[in-house]
Amino acid sequence: MAAASPRFPVFDVAVVGGGLVGSAVAYGLRDHAGTIAVLDEGDIALRASRGNFGLVWLQSKGYGLGTYSRWTLNSTRMWARLAARLAQETGIDVALEQKGGLTPLMGDYEVEARLAWVQTLMAQPGVEPYEWKLLDHHQAASLVPGLGPDVTGAIWTPHDGIVNPLKLLRAFHTAFSTSGVEYLPHHGVTAIARQPGGEFALTTPQGDIRARKIVLAGGLRNGDLGRMVGIDLPMAPQRGQILVLERTRRLLDTPMVTLRQNDEGSWLVGDSQEDAGYAEQVTTLPVLATLADRAVRTLPALRDVRAVRAWSALRVRAKDGFPVYEQSPTQPGAFIVTCHSGVTLAATHALHLAPMIAAGALSPDLAPFSTRRFHVQTH
Repeated sequence: MAAASPRFPVFDVAVVGGGLVGSAVAYGLRDHAGTIAVLDEGDIALRASRGNFGLVWLQSKGYGLGTYSRWTLNSTRMWARLAARLAQETGIDVALEQKGGLTPLMGDYEVEARLAWVQTLMAQPGVEPYEWKLLDHHQAASLVPGLGPDVTGAIWTPHDGIVNPLKLLRAFHTAFSTSGVEYLPHHGVTAIARQPGGEFALTTPQGDIRARKIVLAGGLRNGDLGRMVGIDLPMAPQRGQILVLERTRRLLDTPMVTLRQNDEGSWLVGDSQEDAGYAEQVTTLPVLATLADRAVRTLPALRDVRAVRAWSALRVRAKDGFPVYEQSPTQPGAFIVTCHSGVTLAATHALHLAPMIAAGALSPDLAPFSTRRFHVQTH
Protein backbone atom coordinates (compact mmCIF):
# COMPACT_ATOMS: atom_id res chain seq x y z
CA MET A 1 0.00 0.00 0.00
CA ALA A 2 1.31 3.46 -0.86
CA ALA A 3 2.35 5.82 1.92
CA ALA A 4 -0.29 8.14 3.32
CA SER A 5 -0.28 11.55 1.71
CA PRO A 6 1.48 13.96 4.09
CA ARG A 7 -0.63 16.88 2.81
CA PHE A 8 -3.93 15.78 4.30
CA PRO A 9 -5.30 14.77 7.70
CA VAL A 10 -7.84 12.00 8.18
CA PHE A 11 -11.01 13.27 6.49
CA ASP A 12 -14.40 12.77 8.06
CA VAL A 13 -15.76 11.60 4.69
CA ALA A 14 -14.06 10.74 1.40
CA VAL A 15 -16.29 10.54 -1.66
CA VAL A 16 -14.84 8.39 -4.43
CA GLY A 17 -15.99 9.87 -7.74
CA GLY A 18 -16.29 13.49 -8.84
CA GLY A 19 -19.11 13.15 -11.36
CA LEU A 20 -22.67 14.26 -10.77
CA VAL A 21 -23.54 11.51 -8.29
CA GLY A 22 -20.46 11.91 -6.12
CA SER A 23 -20.54 15.69 -6.40
CA ALA A 24 -24.19 15.88 -5.35
CA VAL A 25 -23.52 13.73 -2.29
CA ALA A 26 -20.40 15.70 -1.36
CA TYR A 27 -22.28 18.97 -1.80
CA GLY A 28 -25.01 17.78 0.57
CA LEU A 29 -22.53 16.47 3.13
CA ARG A 30 -21.08 19.93 3.78
CA ASP A 31 -23.81 20.88 6.25
CA HIS A 32 -23.64 17.59 8.15
CA ALA A 33 -20.01 16.42 8.15
CA GLY A 34 -16.70 18.00 8.99
CA THR A 35 -13.86 17.61 6.51
CA ILE A 36 -14.73 16.20 3.09
CA ALA A 37 -12.59 15.04 0.17
CA VAL A 38 -13.71 14.18 -3.35
CA LEU A 39 -11.34 11.71 -5.04
CA ASP A 40 -11.56 11.78 -8.81
CA GLU A 41 -9.79 9.93 -11.59
CA GLY A 42 -9.52 12.91 -13.91
CA ASP A 43 -10.68 13.53 -17.45
CA ILE A 44 -9.67 10.06 -18.69
CA ALA A 45 -12.56 8.58 -16.71
CA LEU A 46 -15.67 7.22 -18.46
CA ARG A 47 -17.91 10.10 -17.49
CA ALA A 48 -21.65 9.74 -17.81
CA SER A 49 -21.84 13.21 -16.24
CA ARG A 50 -20.55 14.80 -19.44
CA GLY A 51 -22.36 12.54 -21.88
CA ASN A 52 -25.92 12.53 -20.66
CA PHE A 53 -29.14 14.11 -21.92
CA GLY A 54 -29.75 16.41 -18.96
CA LEU A 55 -33.33 15.41 -18.20
CA VAL A 56 -35.04 15.84 -14.83
CA TRP A 57 -37.46 13.02 -15.53
CA LEU A 58 -40.07 11.11 -13.58
CA GLN A 59 -42.53 9.46 -15.94
CA SER A 60 -40.35 6.54 -17.03
CA LYS A 61 -38.98 5.67 -13.59
CA GLY A 62 -40.06 2.80 -11.39
CA TYR A 63 -41.49 0.11 -13.62
CA GLY A 64 -40.71 -3.05 -11.67
CA LEU A 65 -39.76 -1.24 -8.46
CA GLY A 66 -42.36 1.20 -7.19
CA THR A 67 -40.00 2.61 -4.56
CA TYR A 68 -37.87 4.01 -7.37
CA SER A 69 -40.82 6.02 -8.67
CA ARG A 70 -41.43 7.50 -5.23
CA TRP A 71 -37.72 8.29 -4.76
CA THR A 72 -37.62 10.01 -8.15
CA LEU A 73 -40.78 12.00 -7.44
CA ASN A 74 -39.19 13.20 -4.22
CA SER A 75 -36.16 14.45 -6.15
CA THR A 76 -38.19 16.30 -8.79
CA ARG A 77 -39.99 18.13 -5.99
CA MET A 78 -36.67 19.21 -4.47
CA TRP A 79 -34.99 20.28 -7.68
CA ALA A 80 -36.08 23.94 -7.65
CA ARG A 81 -34.63 24.29 -4.15
CA LEU A 82 -31.31 22.81 -5.22
CA ALA A 83 -31.08 25.04 -8.31
CA ALA A 84 -31.85 28.17 -6.28
CA ARG A 85 -29.30 27.25 -3.65
CA LEU A 86 -26.57 26.63 -6.23
CA ALA A 87 -27.32 29.95 -7.94
CA GLN A 88 -27.14 31.81 -4.64
CA GLU A 89 -23.87 30.15 -3.57
CA THR A 90 -22.02 30.07 -6.88
CA GLY A 91 -23.71 32.55 -9.21
CA ILE A 92 -24.22 29.74 -11.72
CA ASP A 93 -27.66 29.28 -13.24
CA VAL A 94 -27.95 25.57 -14.03
CA ALA A 95 -30.80 26.34 -16.47
CA LEU A 96 -33.46 24.29 -14.74
CA GLU A 97 -36.77 24.31 -16.60
CA GLN A 98 -39.52 22.25 -15.03
CA LYS A 99 -42.60 22.97 -17.11
CA GLY A 100 -43.59 19.36 -17.72
CA GLY A 101 -42.36 16.83 -20.26
CA LEU A 102 -43.65 14.58 -23.01
CA THR A 103 -43.09 11.06 -24.25
CA PRO A 104 -44.20 11.27 -27.93
CA LEU A 105 -46.01 8.26 -29.36
CA MET A 106 -46.39 7.35 -33.01
CA GLY A 107 -49.26 5.15 -34.10
CA ASP A 108 -52.00 3.36 -32.20
CA TYR A 109 -49.71 0.53 -31.15
CA GLU A 110 -47.28 2.86 -29.34
CA VAL A 111 -50.16 4.71 -27.68
CA GLU A 112 -51.84 1.53 -26.43
CA ALA A 113 -48.59 -0.08 -25.32
CA ARG A 114 -47.38 3.00 -23.44
CA LEU A 115 -50.74 3.58 -21.80
CA ALA A 116 -50.78 0.02 -20.49
CA TRP A 117 -47.17 0.41 -19.34
CA VAL A 118 -47.92 3.59 -17.36
CA GLN A 119 -51.06 2.14 -15.81
CA THR A 120 -49.11 -0.92 -14.66
CA LEU A 121 -46.35 1.28 -13.23
CA MET A 122 -48.80 3.47 -11.32
CA ALA A 123 -50.60 0.44 -9.83
CA GLN A 124 -47.43 -1.01 -8.25
CA PRO A 125 -46.89 -1.13 -4.49
CA GLY A 126 -44.72 1.74 -3.28
CA VAL A 127 -45.72 4.20 -6.02
CA GLU A 128 -47.00 7.56 -4.81
CA PRO A 129 -49.69 8.63 -7.29
CA TYR A 130 -48.85 11.73 -9.31
CA GLU A 131 -50.51 13.65 -12.10
CA TRP A 132 -50.09 12.35 -15.63
CA LYS A 133 -52.15 12.54 -18.80
CA LEU A 134 -52.46 10.78 -22.12
CA LEU A 135 -52.71 13.59 -24.67
CA ASP A 136 -54.07 13.25 -28.19
CA HIS A 137 -52.29 14.89 -31.12
CA HIS A 138 -54.15 18.18 -30.80
CA GLN A 139 -53.43 18.48 -27.08
CA ALA A 140 -49.74 17.62 -27.54
CA ALA A 141 -49.48 20.14 -30.40
CA SER A 142 -50.74 22.86 -28.07
CA LEU A 143 -47.56 22.31 -26.05
CA VAL A 144 -45.28 21.76 -29.06
CA PRO A 145 -46.15 24.06 -31.97
CA GLY A 146 -45.28 22.41 -35.28
CA LEU A 147 -45.62 18.88 -33.91
CA GLY A 148 -45.47 16.37 -36.74
CA PRO A 149 -48.60 14.55 -37.91
CA ASP A 150 -46.93 11.18 -37.19
CA VAL A 151 -47.17 11.91 -33.45
CA THR A 152 -50.49 10.30 -32.54
CA GLY A 153 -50.35 11.24 -28.88
CA ALA A 154 -48.06 11.69 -25.88
CA ILE A 155 -47.77 11.01 -22.16
CA TRP A 156 -47.35 14.23 -20.15
CA THR A 157 -46.45 14.87 -16.52
CA PRO A 158 -45.94 18.27 -14.85
CA HIS A 159 -42.88 17.12 -12.89
CA ASP A 160 -40.52 16.61 -15.81
CA GLY A 161 -38.01 19.08 -17.16
CA ILE A 162 -34.43 19.74 -18.17
CA VAL A 163 -31.23 21.14 -16.75
CA ASN A 164 -27.81 21.90 -18.23
CA PRO A 165 -25.68 19.04 -16.83
CA LEU A 166 -22.35 20.73 -17.60
CA LYS A 167 -23.40 23.83 -15.69
CA LEU A 168 -24.66 21.63 -12.88
CA LEU A 169 -21.32 19.83 -12.56
CA ARG A 170 -19.50 23.15 -12.67
CA ALA A 171 -21.77 24.58 -9.97
CA PHE A 172 -21.08 21.68 -7.61
CA HIS A 173 -17.34 22.01 -8.11
CA THR A 174 -17.45 25.77 -7.70
CA ALA A 175 -19.26 25.25 -4.40
CA PHE A 176 -16.45 22.90 -3.32
CA SER A 177 -13.83 25.58 -3.92
CA THR A 178 -15.67 28.10 -1.75
CA SER A 179 -16.67 25.82 1.12
CA GLY A 180 -13.54 23.86 1.98
CA VAL A 181 -14.30 20.57 0.21
CA GLU A 182 -10.99 19.14 -1.04
CA TYR A 183 -11.37 18.17 -4.70
CA LEU A 184 -8.50 15.80 -5.58
CA PRO A 185 -8.22 14.95 -9.29
CA HIS A 186 -5.86 12.20 -10.43
CA HIS A 187 -6.69 10.30 -7.24
CA GLY A 188 -8.30 7.22 -8.75
CA VAL A 189 -8.72 4.64 -6.00
CA THR A 190 -7.03 1.27 -6.61
CA ALA A 191 -7.43 -0.31 -3.16
CA ILE A 192 -9.36 0.23 0.07
CA ALA A 193 -8.32 -1.17 3.46
CA ARG A 194 -9.78 -0.76 6.95
CA GLN A 195 -7.14 0.42 9.42
CA PRO A 196 -6.74 -0.72 13.06
CA GLY A 197 -8.02 2.66 14.23
CA GLY A 198 -11.22 2.21 12.25
CA GLU A 199 -10.61 4.65 9.43
CA PHE A 200 -10.30 3.66 5.78
CA ALA A 201 -7.11 3.96 3.75
CA LEU A 202 -7.74 4.57 0.05
CA THR A 203 -4.77 3.88 -2.18
CA THR A 204 -4.29 6.34 -5.07
CA PRO A 205 -1.41 7.18 -7.41
CA GLN A 206 -0.77 10.24 -5.27
CA GLY A 207 -0.56 8.36 -1.98
CA ASP A 208 -3.07 7.08 0.55
CA ILE A 209 -6.06 9.16 1.58
CA ARG A 210 -7.61 8.31 4.93
CA ALA A 211 -11.18 8.87 6.02
CA ARG A 212 -13.57 7.81 8.76
CA LYS A 213 -16.40 7.26 6.29
CA ILE A 214 -16.29 6.65 2.55
CA VAL A 215 -18.89 6.98 -0.20
CA LEU A 216 -18.31 4.95 -3.36
CA ALA A 217 -19.76 6.96 -6.22
CA GLY A 218 -17.34 5.86 -8.91
CA GLY A 219 -19.90 5.22 -11.62
CA LEU A 220 -18.85 2.37 -13.86
CA ARG A 221 -16.09 1.42 -11.41
CA ASN A 222 -18.46 0.86 -8.51
CA GLY A 223 -18.61 -2.87 -9.13
CA ASP A 224 -14.86 -3.16 -8.51
CA LEU A 225 -14.86 -0.61 -5.69
CA GLY A 226 -17.76 -2.29 -3.92
CA ARG A 227 -15.96 -5.61 -3.75
CA MET A 228 -13.15 -3.88 -1.84
CA VAL A 229 -15.57 -3.24 1.04
CA GLY A 230 -17.64 -6.44 0.86
CA ILE A 231 -20.44 -5.24 -1.44
CA ASP A 232 -21.18 -7.45 -4.45
CA LEU A 233 -22.73 -5.15 -7.05
CA PRO A 234 -23.33 -6.63 -10.52
CA MET A 235 -23.07 -3.87 -13.13
CA ALA A 236 -24.62 -3.76 -16.60
CA PRO A 237 -23.66 -0.54 -18.40
CA GLN A 238 -25.72 0.55 -21.37
CA ARG A 239 -24.50 2.65 -24.27
CA GLY A 240 -26.49 5.62 -25.49
CA GLN A 241 -25.82 7.85 -28.49
CA ILE A 242 -26.70 11.52 -28.82
CA LEU A 243 -26.97 13.67 -31.92
CA VAL A 244 -26.38 17.42 -31.53
CA LEU A 245 -28.01 19.96 -33.84
CA GLU A 246 -26.99 23.56 -34.42
CA ARG A 247 -28.40 26.45 -32.40
CA THR A 248 -31.72 27.98 -33.42
CA ARG A 249 -34.16 30.39 -31.88
CA ARG A 250 -36.17 28.88 -29.07
CA LEU A 251 -38.77 26.52 -30.54
CA LEU A 252 -39.28 23.87 -27.84
CA ASP A 253 -40.42 24.82 -24.35
CA THR A 254 -41.74 21.37 -23.44
CA PRO A 255 -38.92 18.79 -23.57
CA MET A 256 -39.44 15.24 -24.76
CA VAL A 257 -37.72 12.09 -23.63
CA THR A 258 -36.09 11.87 -27.08
CA LEU A 259 -35.70 15.55 -27.96
CA ARG A 260 -34.78 18.71 -26.08
CA GLN A 261 -33.51 22.21 -26.78
CA ASN A 262 -30.78 23.56 -24.53
CA ASP A 263 -30.87 26.94 -22.85
CA GLU A 264 -28.40 28.37 -25.40
CA GLY A 265 -30.44 27.09 -28.38
CA SER A 266 -28.68 23.89 -29.44
CA TRP A 267 -30.65 20.64 -29.78
CA LEU A 268 -30.05 17.16 -28.39
CA VAL A 269 -31.57 14.06 -29.96
CA GLY A 270 -31.20 10.82 -28.05
CA ASP A 271 -32.66 7.87 -26.15
CA SER A 272 -30.83 5.03 -27.88
CA GLN A 273 -30.19 2.00 -25.67
CA GLU A 274 -27.52 -0.60 -26.51
CA ASP A 275 -26.30 -3.41 -24.29
CA ALA A 276 -22.67 -3.03 -25.25
CA GLY A 277 -21.00 -3.80 -21.92
CA TYR A 278 -17.89 -1.72 -21.41
CA ALA A 279 -17.30 -1.50 -25.17
CA GLU A 280 -15.56 1.49 -26.69
CA GLN A 281 -17.76 4.57 -26.76
CA VAL A 282 -18.36 4.99 -30.47
CA THR A 283 -21.17 6.41 -32.59
CA THR A 284 -22.76 4.34 -35.32
CA LEU A 285 -24.54 5.63 -38.39
CA PRO A 286 -27.59 3.31 -38.22
CA VAL A 287 -28.41 4.43 -34.67
CA LEU A 288 -27.83 8.11 -35.42
CA ALA A 289 -29.96 7.83 -38.58
CA THR A 290 -32.81 6.30 -36.57
CA LEU A 291 -32.57 9.09 -34.00
CA ALA A 292 -32.59 11.74 -36.71
CA ASP A 293 -35.53 10.18 -38.52
CA ARG A 294 -37.69 10.09 -35.40
CA ALA A 295 -36.70 13.65 -34.48
CA VAL A 296 -37.77 14.97 -37.89
CA ARG A 297 -41.03 13.03 -37.73
CA THR A 298 -41.64 14.51 -34.28
CA LEU A 299 -40.80 18.09 -35.25
CA PRO A 300 -40.60 18.52 -39.04
CA ALA A 301 -38.95 21.96 -38.73
CA LEU A 302 -35.76 20.15 -37.71
CA ARG A 303 -35.41 18.92 -41.29
CA ASP A 304 -33.65 22.21 -42.06
CA VAL A 305 -31.40 22.19 -38.97
CA ARG A 306 -27.88 20.87 -39.42
CA ALA A 307 -26.26 18.18 -37.28
CA VAL A 308 -22.96 19.43 -35.86
CA ARG A 309 -21.62 16.53 -33.80
CA ALA A 310 -22.50 13.28 -32.09
CA TRP A 311 -21.23 11.31 -29.14
CA SER A 312 -21.90 8.17 -27.16
CA ALA A 313 -21.57 7.45 -23.46
CA LEU A 314 -22.15 4.54 -21.11
CA ARG A 315 -25.04 4.71 -18.68
CA VAL A 316 -24.10 3.68 -15.15
CA ARG A 317 -26.49 0.83 -14.41
CA ALA A 318 -26.75 -1.93 -11.89
CA LYS A 319 -27.80 -5.26 -13.39
CA ASP A 320 -31.54 -4.55 -13.07
CA GLY A 321 -31.31 -0.84 -13.95
CA PHE A 322 -32.37 0.43 -10.52
CA PRO A 323 -30.30 2.50 -8.08
CA VAL A 324 -28.18 0.96 -5.35
CA TYR A 325 -27.79 2.55 -1.91
CA GLU A 326 -26.17 0.48 0.79
CA GLN A 327 -23.83 0.56 3.75
CA SER A 328 -21.36 -2.31 3.77
CA PRO A 329 -22.58 -5.05 6.14
CA THR A 330 -18.99 -6.03 6.92
CA GLN A 331 -17.28 -2.61 6.91
CA PRO A 332 -19.62 -0.06 8.50
CA GLY A 333 -18.94 3.47 7.38
CA ALA A 334 -18.48 2.43 3.74
CA PHE A 335 -21.46 3.43 1.59
CA ILE A 336 -22.12 2.80 -2.08
CA VAL A 337 -24.26 5.01 -4.36
CA THR A 338 -24.98 3.86 -7.92
CA CYS A 339 -27.60 5.01 -10.41
CA HIS A 340 -28.03 5.95 -14.07
CA SER A 341 -30.14 9.04 -13.22
CA GLY A 342 -27.48 11.28 -11.73
CA VAL A 343 -29.18 14.42 -13.03
CA THR A 344 -32.74 13.58 -11.99
CA LEU A 345 -31.66 12.31 -8.58
CA ALA A 346 -29.11 15.04 -7.84
CA ALA A 347 -31.54 16.92 -5.62
CA THR A 348 -32.46 14.00 -3.39
CA HIS A 349 -28.84 12.82 -3.30
CA ALA A 350 -27.73 16.23 -2.04
CA LEU A 351 -30.63 17.14 0.23
CA HIS A 352 -31.93 13.76 1.44
CA LEU A 353 -29.34 10.99 1.03
CA ALA A 354 -26.23 12.93 2.14
CA PRO A 355 -27.59 13.67 5.66
CA MET A 356 -28.30 9.96 6.12
CA ILE A 357 -24.72 9.10 5.20
CA ALA A 358 -23.38 11.74 7.56
CA ALA A 359 -25.52 10.29 10.36
CA GLY A 360 -24.11 6.82 9.63
CA ALA A 361 -27.28 4.98 8.64
CA LEU A 362 -29.60 4.83 5.66
CA SER A 363 -33.35 5.06 6.14
CA PRO A 364 -35.23 1.74 6.14
CA ASP A 365 -37.19 3.20 3.21
CA LEU A 366 -34.08 2.64 1.08
CA ALA A 367 -33.87 -1.09 1.87
CA PRO A 368 -35.32 -2.04 -1.57
CA PHE A 369 -32.24 -0.44 -3.15
CA SER A 370 -29.79 -2.73 -1.37
CA THR A 371 -27.69 -5.26 -3.30
CA ARG A 372 -29.48 -7.99 -1.35
CA ARG A 373 -32.04 -8.04 -4.15
CA PHE A 374 -29.39 -9.58 -6.42
CA HIS A 375 -28.50 -12.35 -4.00
CA VAL A 376 -31.83 -13.65 -2.72
CA GLN A 377 -31.84 -17.45 -2.64
CA THR A 378 -34.72 -19.03 -4.54
CA HIS A 379 -35.87 -22.62 -4.10
